[in-house]
Amino acid sequence: MIGRLFQRWVGDPSLFLAVLAMTAFGVAMIYSAGVLNIPSPITEGAWIRQGQWAVIALVSFTIIRLIGPRWFEWVAVPAYVVSVLLLVLTLIVGTGSGTAAGVKSFLDLGFMRFQPSEFAKLATILALARYLGSRTEDPANVRALVFPAVIVGVPLALVILQPDLGTALAFVGILFAALFWAGTPIGMMALLLSPGISLVLSYDPRIWAASFVFLIGALYLYRYRLFLVESLSVILANLVAGTISTPLWNSLAQYQRNRILVYLDPSVDPRGAGYHVIQSMVAIGSGGPTGKGFTAGTQKRFDFLPEQHTDFIFSVIGEELGYLGTILTLSLFAFILYRLVKMAEGEADPFAGLVIFGIFGAWLVHIFVNIGMTVGMVPVTGIPLPFVSYGGTFLLMSWVAVAVAAKLAGEE
Repeated sequence: MIGRLFQRWVGDPSLFLAVLAMTAFGVAMIYSAGVLNIPSPITEGAWIRQGQWAVIALVSFTIIRLIGPRWFEWVAVPAYVVSVLLLVLTLIVGTGSGTAAGVKSFLDLGFMRFQPSEFAKLATILALARYLGSRTEDPANVRALVFPAVIVGVPLALVILQPDLGTALAFVGILFAALFWAGTPIGMMALLLSPGISLVLSYDPRIWAASFVFLIGALYLYRYRLFLVESLSVILANLVAGTISTPLWNSLAQYQRNRILVYLDPSVDPRGAGYHVIQSMVAIGSGGPTGKGFTAGTQKRFDFLPEQHTDFIFSVIGEELGYLGTILTLSLFAFILYRLVKMAEGEADPFAGLVIFGIFGAWLVHIFVNIGMTVGMVPVTGIPLPFVSYGGTFLLMSWVAVAVAAKLAGEE
């Protein structure tokens, strides 16, 4: 009897328990991140605030579980419009937070600070699922990709203007996850991604030229699936991306250039942009197989490790819990993502499957980029680790996403 009531409340017990365990683990690691030889006002009491947000998140989870599943499809478009308006408002009156004081990503409501981009991610997933789920055919040509790209592109552009590159990457993950689940051919998605690849590769004209020749060959192979106008549009987009790379690089602030340069070689700026990556890798490497012990990380205690309760919380895990702790953390994340995939696979309703897999895409980007930047695999961007990093709005909306996924999966 108790088991049936519990399942009725949470929907998917294994997903709920995994997320609950990760949230509790996150609160514990945020507490550890605040244990410093010289206390910092930034981290002091952060674990208490995160715990309070966790309670709010669980209450919100319970409320959303009471809502009918069709309501999410009905509210998709209004929620998307509201999220875009909130992002525009954030650019006008938004404020920063902590070390990201120059980023307009928060709305100060007086009694709380709210990050509209987190709401916008879920609203975009719902709107994208509403559109793609209503189509009778899979998006198999460039024209069919235009509107989905616009749905994601509008909030993506507004988030970049804040500027918040880390969160913007999550929108990219949402787009490609939804397109993949909607049946878009891999080759077609590669064409959609090609301008971004051209922008990156254009740092070397020879490499970019080789990639452009490869693109022409790919378009020739796709000649029976694309109209001439579509092929020319892809070529033009790649030419524009390759042309604007130099002016775009010159327009970046010096610290933004340094972040890209230190990705290739952190020693280029060891006391500036490279400091974060170097200290993070030292912390993780020094943890060894079993770590230095909970709250006992020296890189953390001496405050050498930057952003240790937010972007670099995984570095604290590596230093204090060692390789064993990082492996267990990655395993739990893998299980959460696995459950989302299985829930999406079990759905006959296209809208439900698209929403669940869209959430999967957003979290996959968060996990990969956050952990990747702590070990020098990707450039440093401000992106939190789901359920673990400090951040009230992010934790709340992540739990809301769990509730929506469990409700749509129909495991009542």
